[in-house]
This record gives sequence, C-alpha cells and structure tokens, in this order.
Amino acid sequence: MSKYLDLSLQEINKLLVNKEITPKDLVIECFERIESNKDLNGFITLNKEAALKRADELANKEVNSLTFGIPIAIKDNIVTKDLRTTAGSKMLENFEPIYDADVIDKINEAGMIIVGKANMDEFAMGSSTQTSFYGPTKNPWNKSLVPGGSSGGSAAIVSSRITPLALGSDTGGSIRQPSSFCGIVGLKPTYGRVSRYGLIAFASSLDQIGPMTRNVYENAIVLNTICGKSKNDLTSCETNEDFTRLIGKDITKMKIAIPKFYVNEAIDTEIKEKLNNVIEILKKNDCIIDYVDIKYIDKAVPLYQIIAMGEASSNLARFDGIRYGYSYENPKDINDLYLKTRKNGFGNEVKRRIMIGSYLLSGKNATTYYNKALAIRDDMRNSFLDVFKNYDLIIGPTATTKAYPLGQDLDDAVKAFMDDILTIPVNMAGLPGMNLPIGFSKDHLPIGMQIIGAPFAEAKMYQLASFLEKELNLDLNPNLGGEANE
Repeated sequence: MSKYLDLSLQEINKLLVNKEITPKDLVIECFERIESNKDLNGFITLNKEAALKRADELANKEVNSLTFGIPIAIKDNIVTKDLRTTAGSKMLENFEPIYDADVIDKINEAGMIIVGKANMDEFAMGSSTQTSFYGPTKNPWNKSLVPGGSSGGSAAIVSSRITPLALGSDTGGSIRQPSSFCGIVGLKPTYGRVSRYGLIAFASSLDQIGPMTRNVYENAIVLNTICGKSKNDLTSCETNEDFTRLIGKDITKMKIAIPKFYVNEAIDTEIKEKLNNVIEILKKNDCIIDYVDIKYIDKAVPLYQIIAMGEASSNLARFDGIRYGYSYENPKDINDLYLKTRKNGFGNEVKRRIMIGSYLLSGKNATTYYNKALAIRDDMRNSFLDVFKNYDLIIGPTATTKAYPLGQDLDDAVKAFMDDILTIPVNMAGLPGMNLPIGFSKDHLPIGMQIIGAPFAEAKMYQLASFLEKELNLDLNPNLGGEANE
C-alpha cells in the first residue's frame, strides 16, 4: 500500500504539481485504508464511485491550492447533494439531499474530494458516538474505547490517517472533545465564522461547523477554505484574513488566562500534569500566566441543557413523517402517523432531549427557564469578554477524562453533558475554541488542551498552538504505537 496520505499537505501538493502522483492515487489509497480499518466504523456512507470520478476530473486541472485533490470526510449532519445524509439517525436513513451545504460548495471549489460521510451521535446528541443508529465508532488508539462525540467518526478517521482532513460540527464540544480523545487538532470557530446553511440543526444559536486535522497548519488551511459570509446564513460574517499568517511567530510576552474552574478536582490527574507541563513551557518563554474567575462558568451545563434542548425540540419538529425522511406505514390517522414516526424514527437519547426541550418551552416555562438561561448566558459571555480585555488567550483542559470504555454509563442521561463541561462555555459565549494534543497518558491515550480566543481571534490561537505543537513534537499516529517524541 502506498503511503502518500501520511505526508503533509505541502508534500502531497508538491507530488501533484510535479505530476508524480494524481488525485486518483490518493483516492485509491484512501479507500484501501477505509477497507483495512472497517472495524473502526468511522463512516456511515461511502462515496467511492463519485470520488473516483471526481479524481479523474481533477487530473486535467491545474493544481491551484494545498487542498487540491485531497480526500476529506464529512460529518453526516452536513448535507451533500445526492449523497445520503442521515445525521446518524433512522429518521433520515434514506435521505439524499437535493442541494449542498455552503461548506460543501467551498470544499468542491477548493478541489477537495469527498470520500464519505462520517459516523456521529444521532442528530449530534451525545459525546461518545454511541447513540448512532449505525453503531458506535471505535477509538483508533484503543478499539475498546469511545472516540468521543458527537463528531467521533470524523475524529477517528483523521486520527487513523484514513483522510488527512474532515469536517465536524460543534454545539457543546462535539469537535474538541473527540479531537482530544483521538489525538488530533479540532477547531470550533467563532459563531458566525462559518455558514451553517446545510448543517442539520441541533441548537441553532450554538452550532458551528469546523475543521478536524492532523496538525495546526492544516487546520488553518481548511478554515481558510470554509469560512466566509453567506447569503443563506444571516448569522455568518465576512472574513478577509489568512489564518496561517501568525503561525511560527514569537509568543513572548503573550498573556494567557486559566479559569480556576478548569483546574478543579474533577479533572483527571494525568490531564492536569500535562497542562502543567505546557504552563512551564510557556513561562520559560516569558508568557504571563494568571488564574481567573469567569462568572457562571460552573453553571454552563444546566444553561446548555435548557437552551440546547429547547432549540432541539423546535428544530426536530420538522421530522414528522410527512415531508421527508422516515414515515410510519399504515397509520390509523394523522396523530398516529406523528406518534409512530417519531417513536420509531428517533433513538432514546434524541427522544429524551426533545421531551425535555418541549417541556422547557411550554407556556410559562419559556419565561421561567429559557429566557432566564439566555440572560445568564449573556452575563457569562460578557465575563469572558472582560477577561480578553487583559489577556490574549485562555487555556485549560479540553476534557475532564481520557477516552473511556465503549458501553460505559451508556444509560446515564447526565454523562454526555458532563463530558462536555469544559467545552460548553465556549459555545455559550460564541467564542472560538480549539483542541491541541499535548501528550499521552501512561497507557498511551491522547490528552488534549483547549485554547480559547476572543471573538474572531482564530489566527492568534493558531499562533500559540503551532508553537506548542513544535515544542512538544508528539507522534500522533496511532498506527505507529503513539509514542511521544520527547
């Protein structure tokens, strides 16, 4: 088997420019790797025939970007024209969209090749990729463990070197937490940085699409590709910057804050040790490190439960068995159609969240719970913004634990939220957040650190992340044993 997909984007690009390989060589190698990693269950739907056709078309075109000809996996809640998009649910088992999401248009324009749709927690509701109707994804570092979620398929695919790039979505940590568990770089952009048009909505005020990659530079390259204002998404913003521009720049005197909540007793001791190692590296490079308080950060989970589940119950009301998706056959009447379609089409986690969300939005409850949660959320955001008046970035652990066993606490309705206790505040405040691998546990499981920026400060985040990536020099390929180059 060839090893082109183990090379950097720059190295692959040079081979393509010099006509030493073609995009088809990359696609063929990608599907060989998919076949040899079937047990990961990283994909729900493959796109082999169309990918090979696309590679043949690109062979006659000029190589005009680093992403040209590169295979990419797409989380299965991002719609792709004529390619099945299920959101990990029986409800959309046979759904083939008639249009592409905005990010898919941008990916196609950049010459990337979509090889398949990545597995995920059903409708992005979960943090382990175990609620998928299509079975759980496994962690490439240890296949008895979860990869995290909800973008667990995308994380596992990139981590195992099946594709160099993937897209995920992040509502409360769904890019960053699986990136931590699988040892890759994952970014949730600032809310509005990337168009949500064509993303199957979970909680519209929190959702963001973001890149998941092997390293920091490639992450910035993908963000360059997918961001920008769209006429289809009124929350999207114009972007006129190169996110790679600060990579490699000096970080001396950078002021960094650590929320005290992010070093509490719930954090695994090995994760704290790796974070402390990073802090020492930063101090040696004359960075200023301070511990700070952020208002209501410890209340982020209940706030998320109210806001996200309320919005989810509204968004998922469209799946009624009438317009598209699964429909219960032979109903007695319209009420029976609605009831049986939703009963049989949704999994238990989704049904639980819809019921809670519907309760929260019913009658006076909307004022009592939802509106109050929005007000507290604004206070939390303002507290974050106050910190950024004095500091360049915020850092802390991405997750409280390392990857845990498949099936563990699967029926625990609270665990999925607690897995994201450190990532949820970022979504609540609409800020950019990134996972950066910073080391391994004693049993060689990846440990991640979260870098949080002020609104639209992604370039500064990449500056710090690239410095630490170079300093730590980790070997993040699970196929090679996952030892650190320390």
